Amino acid sequence: MSKDALELIKRGIDEFIGEEELVKKLSKKKTLVVKAGFDPTAPDLHLGHTVLINKLKHFQDLGHRVIFLIGDFTGMIGDPSGKNKTRPTLKSEDIKENAKTYKKQIFKILDPNKTEVLFNSAWCNKLGAEGIIKLAANYNLARMLEREDFNTRYKNNQSIAIHEFLYPLIQAYDSIALEADVELGGTDQKFNLLVGREMQRAFDQEPQAVITVPILEGLDGVKKMSKSLDNYVGIDEAPEEMFGKIMSISDDLMWRWFDLLSFRSNQEISDLKKEQKAGKNPRDIKIFLAKELIERFHSAKDAQSAEEAFINRFQKGIIPSDIEEVSISIEGNEVPLPNLLKEVALVSSTSEAMRMIKQGAVKIDDNKIEDPKATIKKNTSGVFQVGKRKIKKVSIS
Repeated sequence: MSKDALELIKRGIDEFIGEEELVKKLSKKKTLVVKAGFDPTAPDLHLGHTVLINKLKHFQDLGHRVIFLIGDFTGMIGDPSGKNKTRPTLKSEDIKENAKTYKKQIFKILDPNKTEVLFNSAWCNKLGAEGIIKLAANYNLARMLEREDFNTRYKNNQSIAIHEFLYPLIQAYDSIALEADVELGGTDQKFNLLVGREMQRAFDQEPQAVITVPILEGLDGVKKMSKSLDNYVGIDEAPEEMFGKIMSISDDLMWRWFDLLSFRSNQEISDLKKEQKAGKNPRDIKIFLAKELIERFHSAKDAQSAEEAFINRFQKGIIPSDIEEVSISIEGNEVPLPNLLKEVALVSSTSEAMRMIKQGAVKIDDNKIEDPKATIKKNTSGVFQVGKRKIKKVSIS
């Protein structure tokens, strides 16, 4: 493996276990089998998921065999990684429905002609009760309880369902069935990945190398990107929405996202950092990131249009002509502004509305409203804005 190739593989990763073993395989010109598994617990992918998919692409660009593994079997068990309670099991029909969108989404990054999309039910369904018993006989319960999340729950007298112990074993069996040379996963997957190494040895296979990638922080820069936390950027979101969200991240988080999401070379990113130190506005550098990601998941034309819309809206103060229009009816002659903002879905709660008003983040017809007790009269209309991205034309009758 060349120095540049190894540098590409190691870029942005957290740990590389079995590096020396992998380099030996590569010295023999071996084409590696590289896998990453995704349980279809939800239908849509966000930028956090793509950190792992990007690493698959690096191996793909280097000429290796890449397997995007859909865990339709493991999805019915539920991955206990990082959980403080048993996850609800998913129905087979829900998993199949969620998996339908995955192929369309991953091929925005991976080459469809060079990517194998497999379902682990293909070999797991054949295991049967006898096969699962034999598989489980190769691993020790004491080792399983060393796992941090299991150990914490055990010490706190929290429930651990027996089927949860099967998850890392079945994931390991995927590596055995595929004779994987490399398995990729998030840092929260480290235990599962290492079980794969150990189980491969039990089945007389060379242990896979394990590469973990960091968990991508969401828009808040603190918590893991998640739909449930509403701090995510979905890869199927509209270009303008994606652009606005990416431009809202902090300058420090921007560089983290460059490392984990951008396909620019290390040298290019280093040059951009030098430009910032020399006085270039971080906002202008962030635009490069936003356009690159939108071009990847949409098109170059969409990226350019999203940039122009962003500049018009937030730098020139032009209200877009295609904003959503909402009409509501109220009882009485007026409605409290916080209630109105919640009613038209510009905020999730009246308490959030009051907080945003106090912060000066609410405007009506470009006029800032700072009184949380403000009311809006019946038979009026205007352009209501919360923060930088949420804008609607509202008519009250």
